[in-house]
Amino acid sequence: MSDGNEGRRLLPPMAALNSFAAAARLGGFSRAGEAVGLTQSAVSRQVALLEDWVQAPLFDRAGRRVTLNAQGRAYAAEIAPALERIRRATARVAGGRPTNTLDIATLPSFGMRWLAPRLPRLTARHPELVVNLAARTYPLEMVEERFDAAIDFGRPAWPGMVHELLFREAAIPVCAPAWLEKNPIREPADFLGKPLLFQTSRRGAWDQWLRVAGVEAPPVPSGPSFEHFLMLAQAAAAGAGAALVPSFLIGPELESGSLVCPLSIPLTSDDAYYLVRAEGVENPALERFCDWIVEEARGADAA
Repeated sequence: MSDGNEGRRLLPPMAALNSFAAAARLGGFSRAGEAVGLTQSAVSRQVALLEDWVQAPLFDRAGRRVTLNAQGRAYAAEIAPALERIRRATARVAGGRPTNTLDIATLPSFGMRWLAPRLPRLTARHPELVVNLAARTYPLEMVEERFDAAIDFGRPAWPGMVHELLFREAAIPVCAPAWLEKNPIREPADFLGKPLLFQTSRRGAWDQWLRVAGVEAPPVPSGPSFEHFLMLAQAAAAGAGAALVPSFLIGPELESGSLVCPLSIPLTSDDAYYLVRAEGVENPALERFCDWIVEEARGADAA
């Protein structure tokens, strides 16, 4: 049995653990400093303190560049859930938040068009749950702001997190009916040379769609871009150009006719929507929410 001194030796300072976990998660000392409220040099010192404490390098250093090594990745994966449990336990005690309340971060368009309209069904099943939604363009902010869970799009990449697959999307080309009259689209190549709109984080989508549609062409010129899909869809509906938008986000526009799809050729990928939550956190309210949203996503087939 270890004595008290041995137990203390195996418990590094919390500031060092917190700085290391942030640097491991965010890929560097500068971004970690912004996340934990320290300077880059202060984070570097905290990480060095931890490395001295565990007697092992956790980052590889080449000049000013630091890269998490294999030992650091393994250590980060093990301590991240424990740190998150400590934060959440402290938040519950200090904040007195009811155990039936959840704070969920969601991508704005997903939250507005898919999640929010379905919440009445969650209330019907679990009237005791109170779900607060917050729009976040970059759901990694969930970790910094202590959300219970987040909706992310991409591929599972967060260490120490559980990723619940919701669904994949299919983006289709859409435009306003009046725009289509002035810009006839009968085959995929007809989009070349036409005004095209872009989503900020997916500027290569039109090139990908053209390849899927069998069109060999140079990269299309960049056009106006929009951070959120609903802004992109509204611009297309106003006649600003054609856009590639996930079909599940624009059901109302397609039904009303304010947007039309000239060619039903979807663009799909291995990326998907995931519910992301901390690993190892016991929260019965969150478990009920997770079960419900997964069932909704798969039962509704993302409609």
